Amino acid sequence: MFETLAQNFDWSWARNAFMVAYALTIISIIVVVLSENRNPVKSLAWVTVLLLLPMLGIVLYLFFGRNIKNTRKLSRRNRRRLKKREKDPGINLREQDLTPESVQQITLAKSLTNAPFYAGNDVKVYTNGHDKFADLKRDLAAARHFIHLEYYIFENDNIGNEIADILIERANAGVAVRVIYDHVGSFTVKNRFFKRMRRAGIQVYPFFEVTFPQLGTRINWRNHRKLCVIDGITGYLGGMNIADRYIDGGKFARWRDTHVRVTGPIVSSLQHSFAVDWHFMGQPLLEPTIPADVTPPPGGSVYAQLVTSGPTSQWNNLALLFHQAISNARRRVYIQTPYFLPTDALLKDLHTAALAHVDVRIMIPRHSDSVLLNYASASYITECLRAGVKIYMYDDGMLHSKMVITDDEFVTIGSTNFDFRSFEHNFEGNLLFYSREFNSRMLDVYREDLTHCTRITPSLWRKRALHRRVLESVIRLLSPIL
Repeated sequence: MFETLAQNFDWSWARNAFMVAYALTIISIIVVVLSENRNPVKSLAWVTVLLLLPMLGIVLYLFFGRNIKNTRKLSRRNRRRLKKREKDPGINLREQDLTPESVQQITLAKSLTNAPFYAGNDVKVYTNGHDKFADLKRDLAAARHFIHLEYYIFENDNIGNEIADILIERANAGVAVRVIYDHVGSFTVKNRFFKRMRRAGIQVYPFFEVTFPQLGTRINWRNHRKLCVIDGITGYLGGMNIADRYIDGGKFARWRDTHVRVTGPIVSSLQHSFAVDWHFMGQPLLEPTIPADVTPPPGGSVYAQLVTSGPTSQWNNLALLFHQAISNARRRVYIQTPYFLPTDALLKDLHTAALAHVDVRIMIPRHSDSVLLNYASASYITECLRAGVKIYMYDDGMLHSKMVITDDEFVTIGSTNFDFRSFEHNFEGNLLFYSREFNSRMLDVYREDLTHCTRITPSLWRKRALHRRVLESVIRLLSPIL
């Protein structure tokens, strides 16, 4: 009977119906993309993918193209409760020894995220994992009240287990230990690694755990932050994850990165950021302050703000801050980034600054941990060179540092890459520093890195192979959604 039905069934009708439904689905998604009024470049990239690779395009859009902007991470009541703990000192900016450009930058950060501006901070800089982890392990082992750790990658390797052992020991000693790791960033890490910490009483949770049926609604938005708060008095933030490659270089001769250890009132902003992410995952609201029996270290001389950004923000906070910093620059703009995929607006900012004879330098790795992103980054070099931007290829391993220095006072260090993903899809965090002395320190670091670079000249760049140029151009079409 079934064979008879199959023989008599009009399969052409079914095929036509499927094609119509398929076409309507493509058209519907394109309409949604256009109706969201996104960046035209990004919208065009999605429309191109949907038209040229419709089946793959639908899958990619469901996983990577949806928008969660303006999703509320905290209720207004809980936001007020946390802000009371952060204690904005309300410093009168006009009375401080700051340039007008810094005052404008600080004001913008406050408008975007209500980020308090703090004086009296001390900053220690790390340019390698060996020194950073040595200090981090010492500070973790000395914790008496709480440890809050949040990393994109927490590997089950030598340093990962050393950190885990210290956390377990502290938890057994009665210290409250809370850990957030990104589920996709740490996807290759076996769950037993985290179970070992949970058995010791550590609260360990993956950020935006990717499981069915939430796969398509979570996989694109990752928590890329790398921060730690110990007893409310010591904080760490920067570009280094917890993994051996930040110490031994992994497959590279060296893994060059930048991280900072901060003490002073700015640590309360790091604690606030962790508390927001902790509550966003459905956990109770945290309101810890510096315990009464803990004496904060003497204050330093660096002004600082913490600015966070993510796909739930109303604005692309860090992209706008980078816009402001570059536009305000009168003497120099020095950038380090592992991936250089700027938005059209930021690219124009860089071109404008260079054409106005501002010293604009961009340092990127010659060999990246992502071949695809390396090609995409290279596609922007020709037009930058034409505008007078100086491009440097770091030759001494993998450059993973994320830093921007402008003029003589401003520096920002954090987790934010100079690319679309960091600006629009990832949860990121950057510290903004306002200090001539600290700016000078970081200029020395940048200049030392320049000794391990090759400057790319137009004549040298024109000599690259034809197939590289083709690959760069093709992959650039997808750069807004990489």
